Amino acid sequence: MAGYLFSHLVLLWFLTFGPYTTNLAFPSKVGLKSTDLSDKDLSFVPLDLDVRLLSLDLSNNFIRQLHTLVLPLLKQLDLSNNQLDFISEGAFENLTQLELLNLSRNELNNNLGNNSKALQSLSNLKNLDISGNGLSNEAVELYLKNKSSLLQLKMTGNALTAISYKLFKESKGLQIISIDGNLISDIERGTFEPLSQLETLTLARNNLAHICDFKLHQIKHLNLSRNSVEYFISREDHKWYRLEILDLSFNKLLYFPIIPKYNHLKYLYLQNNMIGALQSEATMVSEVNSLYDEIVHGKPARENHLHSNWRTMQLIHIDLSYNHFTSFPIETLFLLSSLESLNFSYNCLKNINWNIRRFSGTARQLFFVSLKDLNLQSNGLQYISPRFLEALWQIERLNLQDNLVQPCAFNDHRKNPQSPQQVKPNSSCVSFGQLRTLKHLNLRANYIKVLQEKAFLGTSLVSLDLAQNVHMVMHEEALESLQATLESLIISEINMSSSHLSLPCMVALNQLNISNNRLHELPNSLSCSSVRNIDLRNNTFVTFNYSQIHNLSTHLKTMYISGNSFNCCDNQWLTILNDTKIDVPDISETECVTDVTRLRLMEYLKTPFSYCSARTKTQEVIVGETIVILIFIGAVLTMLIVFSKKCCTQRSLLV
Repeated sequence: MAGYLFSHLVLLWFLTFGPYTTNLAFPSKVGLKSTDLSDKDLSFVPLDLDVRLLSLDLSNNFIRQLHTLVLPLLKQLDLSNNQLDFISEGAFENLTQLELLNLSRNELNNNLGNNSKALQSLSNLKNLDISGNGLSNEAVELYLKNKSSLLQLKMTGNALTAISYKLFKESKGLQIISIDGNLISDIERGTFEPLSQLETLTLARNNLAHICDFKLHQIKHLNLSRNSVEYFISREDHKWYRLEILDLSFNKLLYFPIIPKYNHLKYLYLQNNMIGALQSEATMVSEVNSLYDEIVHGKPARENHLHSNWRTMQLIHIDLSYNHFTSFPIETLFLLSSLESLNFSYNCLKNINWNIRRFSGTARQLFFVSLKDLNLQSNGLQYISPRFLEALWQIERLNLQDNLVQPCAFNDHRKNPQSPQQVKPNSSCVSFGQLRTLKHLNLRANYIKVLQEKAFLGTSLVSLDLAQNVHMVMHEEALESLQATLESLIISEINMSSSHLSLPCMVALNQLNISNNRLHELPNSLSCSSVRNIDLRNNTFVTFNYSQIHNLSTHLKTMYISGNSFNCCDNQWLTILNDTKIDVPDISETECVTDVTRLRLMEYLKTPFSYCSARTKTQEVIVGETIVILIFIGAVLTMLIVFSKKCCTQRSLLV
C-alpha cells in the first residue's frame, strides 16, 4: 500500500512540476527502461514498478484483474496469455504515452462494459492485439471505439462471423489488419474500402467461399489462404491496384483468379487447390471467363478476360503445387513475361506435350523468356517435349525429383545428320542438352536405369543430384563435358560398388556425396578435383589410401565417414586428418574393428597403441611358443632316433 501511495505522489509531482523542470526529475535518457516480468507466476501487477518504465512485459502469468497503472512514460505493455477478464474503468487513464498494447490470449469476452470503457481512454494507441479472447462481432466493435490513432490491429482466433463497415469506422488510419482464424463467411461491401492507408490484410483460416468483386486498390498484401474460396473475380476498371502479394493457397479454386488488370502483383500463391481438375486448359479458361461475364455483366460474352489481365501482370513467382493439373497450361503461363520462378510440383502430369492452338494453320513457338527456376517434382513425368525445353530460354534450376525421367544419350551430329540433340519421335527420354543455361538439375528418385554417355553435353551444370536411382548404371563417359563447371555432385543411395563408379577429372568439384552405397575405395580421378566437402557415410570402407587422402587434404575441409567398418590398426589416413585439422563432424559415431573387438573411433584414438600393440604382442608370444614347441619336438625325435640305432646295434652283437 505504501508503494502504491508513493507511486501516486510521484505521478502528482510529475504532472504538476514536470512541464516546468528540465534535466531534473525525468531527463530524456533516464526513461529508457524496460522490465521483463513474464513467466513469474504473478497473480496481480506489482505495485512498486518504476514510474520511468517505457516497456513492461507481464505475459504468461495468472493475472485476472487489472487496476489503475501509474506509469506515465510507458509506451509498450504486454499482458498476453494471462487470465485477464476484468479491467477497471480507469486502469489505463494515466498511460497517456501508451502506443502498443498486447491483450491476446485472455478472457476479455467477459465484463465487456468495464473492459471496453477502459480501452476507450487509450486515445494514442497505435498497435492493439486482442487475439484469442473469444470475441464476437459486437464485442470487437466495443473494444475499437475511440481508436482513431490505431495503425495495427490483430484479432486472430476470435469468434467473428461477419465483418461490417461499422467495425473500423473510427479507425480509418489502419495499415495492418489480421483477422485470421475466425468464423467469417461474409464481408459487407464498403468495409475495407474507406481504409485508405491499409496495406496488409490477413483473412486466412475463415469460411469465405467467394471473392466476387475485389476492389481494394490500396492493399499490397492480401492473405486469403485456408478458406473455402472457389473463385476470385476482380471487376475490370481503369484504376491502379497496389497489390503485390496475393495468397489464395489451401482453398477450393477450380480456376486461375482474374486479377485486376492494372496491378503490381509480384507473388501469387495458389498451392493446394483444385485447379486443373477440369482436364483441359481451354475448358478452364472458357469457364472462368463465362463466370466473370455472368457475375459482372449478367450475361455471357466472348472476351478472354483472364488472358487479357494476365498479359499485363509483372508476376515474378507463382506457386501451383498440389493442384490437379494433368496437362501443363502453356498458353496461360507464357503470358507472364516477367515470371522467374514457377512451382508446379505435386500435380498429375505424365507428359508435357506441345498442345497449343494454331493460328492460320501454323504452329506457334511460345517462350518463357524470364523463367529461371522450374519445380516439377513428384508428377510422374515420363516425357517432356523438346519444344517445351526449347521454350525455356533462361532456365537455370530444374527440379525433376521423384518422376520417371530417363536422360537421353548425346547424339553426335557427325553420326546423325539431323539436329545434334534430336530425339526419335517415339522416344520417351529427355534431352537435357537443349538447356544451355541450365545450372542446377535434380534427378533424384527417377528410377533411372542407365545414365547414358555425355547425357548433359550442352549444359553448364553447377550442381547435379542423381541420388536414390537404385541400381543405376553409369556410362563411363556419362559426366563428360561437366568437368569444368560441376561443383556439387550427389550419387548417394544407388547401391553402387566401386567398380561401377567412374568419374572424369572434375576440376571444379568441391562437394561430393557418395554415401549409402557399397563403395570400398575412392575413385582415382578425385585427385584432379578440389573437393572441400565429401560424404562417405554408410559404405564398406575399411581404410583409405594414404597418398589419396594426402592429396585430398590440400583442399578438404569437411568429411563424413560414419557407417563404415574401418580397420583400427590400418590408420595412416587418420593421422592426416588430425594433422590437417579436417573437420569430421560424425567421428563420435564412427566405429572401427580390431581382431578382437569393435569400438568407437574416438575411444580408439584416446589410446591407439593399446589396442593394436596388444595384438602384435599376442602374435609375438604365439610365434615364440610355436618355435619352442617345434624345437622341443625336434629334440625328442632326435633322441628317439639315436636310441633306436643303439638298440639295433646291440641286437647285432648278440646274434
